[in-house]
Amino acid sequence: MGSNTFDAIVIGAGQAGPPLAERMSQAGWRVAVIERSRVGGTCVNTGCIPTKAMVASAHAAWVVQQAHRWGIRVPDGAEVDLPAVLARKDRISGKSRQSVELWLRGMKQVELIMGHAQFEDPNTVRVGDRRLTAGRMFINVGGRPAQTGVQGLQDVPWLTNASIMQVDRLPRHLVVVGGSYIGLEFAQMFRRFGSEVTVVQRAAQLVPREDADVAQALQRLLENEGIQIRTGAECVRLAPARDEIAVEVNCTEGDPRLHGSHVLIATGRQPNTQDLGLERAGVVLDERGYVQVNDQLQSNVPHIWALGDCNGRGAFTHTAWNDFEVVAANLFEAAGRSVKDRMVTYALYTDPPLARIGPSEQEVRKSSRPALIGTRPMSRVGRAVEKGEDTGFIKLIVDAQTQALVSATLLGVDGDEAIHSLLDVMAAKRPYTDITTGGVRIHPTVSELLPTVLQSLKPMATDG
Repeated sequence: MGSNTFDAIVIGAGQAGPPLAERMSQAGWRVAVIERSRVGGTCVNTGCIPTKAMVASAHAAWVVQQAHRWGIRVPDGAEVDLPAVLARKDRISGKSRQSVELWLRGMKQVELIMGHAQFEDPNTVRVGDRRLTAGRMFINVGGRPAQTGVQGLQDVPWLTNASIMQVDRLPRHLVVVGGSYIGLEFAQMFRRFGSEVTVVQRAAQLVPREDADVAQALQRLLENEGIQIRTGAECVRLAPARDEIAVEVNCTEGDPRLHGSHVLIATGRQPNTQDLGLERAGVVLDERGYVQVNDQLQSNVPHIWALGDCNGRGAFTHTAWNDFEVVAANLFEAAGRSVKDRMVTYALYTDPPLARIGPSEQEVRKSSRPALIGTRPMSRVGRAVEKGEDTGFIKLIVDAQTQALVSATLLGVDGDEAIHSLLDVMAAKRPYTDITTGGVRIHPTVSELLPTVLQSLKPMATDG
């Protein structure tokens, strides 16, 4: 495009960057979008899209393996062709990445620049030989795997959530260090592909941010599929052991040493802010490296915003997209939107999935607010029983005084879809009775049981 002067510079082409660039383009702004690696960010390349493609393959393998449960005989069983699974994943991910790149390159007055951006001052970034300036800067650089709390990483080969999706030979024994969302998805996936799998979790339970009943249900689910679970591993050390990897744990029960053919480190994420030269722009980071932002996602330098995983205000594709919506609405509509109004909602894509909105039951109890609670096992949900996938439960919590729906937990088949009808009511700030007295729901579905759960509410004890 010639000139190196822009109205705005977007660093990173993840989930928030491209739609923001399009909105600025529509307003007549001249925009540079800088991407150091591959457009689409974590979701498209190493996160949601490729992992869920592999989860789908693992589900298909499990259905074949368990076909007798549905009255189907498969004489030769299931044979997983891992290279074919990876090729399918790559086709799906690649098509999505190509779509995002074509979208960006087709925007008027938007230039996509491939390279590593570094700030020289608050209004200037350098990319290779180019020195670009703009009055507004938007950081959308995402995150990467962290390796917190694991010793001996320098002594053995190990995998991340990205590199494990390139392993084209089935691991004999996969040891997953980290018993939260990423770790559990890969653990179940590779167990269904045919690997022996052990999950090593530092905390006393899996998924520590969840209630104990959720963690226990997930552990039973995984153990029933043959996955070994080791919790309470406060110190984890890796060491070479001939042609394998020794994983030393100090759990109070079980063998203090495991031997795996492969080790996946799934102990969290960290922001990609360490090499942007943000100190030269005067941008303040917190102790973990996240850009400190206000509720409108502005950094301490008012013309520099941070969106997506690098701002510490959300760690999901959908929160990154909402960051774009908040920033765009405030820039072009003076809407006064804020991320503090955003509800905490997410899903863990084990099979069946866990879907959550709002605080946990334990957090509600600690708040001492008068509340009502309703539960129902998925074994009493007709749709789940008919599909032969009746693991899990529904748990809904309501404010006893305002009748507002406070929290929803759906661990079960189709829970990640069914929960959205609850989210809509919560976002509209409507009472839960809108669900119990609203429209007639289709039978047989999981969603039809939500009013039934809410009609069985009982007072919930508090910790106060």
